[in-house]
Amino acid sequence: MELIIYLLIGAIAGFTAGLFGVGGGLIIVPILYVVFSQLNYDPSVIMHMAVGTSLATIIVTSISSVSAHHKRGAVLWPVFRNLAPGLLAGSFLGAGIADAISGQGLQLLIGCFAVWVAFKMFRGAGVPVDPKRHLPSAPMQLAAGGGIGIASAIFGIGGGSLTVPYLNRSGVVMQKAVATSAACGLPIALAGALGFMWFGKQAEVAVPNTIGYVHIYAFIGISVMSFITAKLGAKVAHLLSPAMLKRCFACLLTVVGSYFIYQGASPLLFG
Repeated sequence: MELIIYLLIGAIAGFTAGLFGVGGGLIIVPILYVVFSQLNYDPSVIMHMAVGTSLATIIVTSISSVSAHHKRGAVLWPVFRNLAPGLLAGSFLGAGIADAISGQGLQLLIGCFAVWVAFKMFRGAGVPVDPKRHLPSAPMQLAAGGGIGIASAIFGIGGGSLTVPYLNRSGVVMQKAVATSAACGLPIALAGALGFMWFGKQAEVAVPNTIGYVHIYAFIGISVMSFITAKLGAKVAHLLSPAMLKRCFACLLTVVGSYFIYQGASPLLFG
């Protein structure tokens, strides 16, 4: 039964990854949090395990999603090469920062971040891309990659929530921003997952079937299905208008963000 749940999570997360370029983390993290809670795992590490496992699955999801976008010629590979070194270094560092934050603190951080990004995206949903705006210099893109990597590892979201708006504001049309974001999810996920394994090992996580903060069974189940459904999501992304993509993206972020804010604030409000 547990494996079936992970397969279902993977099916939903994969489709979301292909559609929005977010690596599926916005779906995986909250659902894994609920599943791990029901399995009565140590409450102090549940949130870290949800984030770490999410990042591990994004490795597979990104490969599937970016291959579909690449076939359509939508990935801006020169931009990816500029961002990638910063993404790798930032993601590993972000895993270490997340390890030092409590589970409740992680929930509040992820929730507030998601709602903020949703507001920014929805407000600009009907605003056309300014053709006069251009991407900054390569060193500035490298620095941006570092910041995106740190935040992405902490939030377990594959970077789409930051990469897509960053590219969009720099004059990149939505479909190409989503496609390039999907490619950026791979270095984020690789470095972030390794970081969560490493720091989880140091914390001596006492949960079965795990390597550090990464749950192996959840990783396998989610990865298998997400690899298949990510291609479908990428196809749908190219059928929708940029404004519709932004609005759908913003609605998804609002729901997830509100959920985590409630979960993180409940102990403070209700004891």
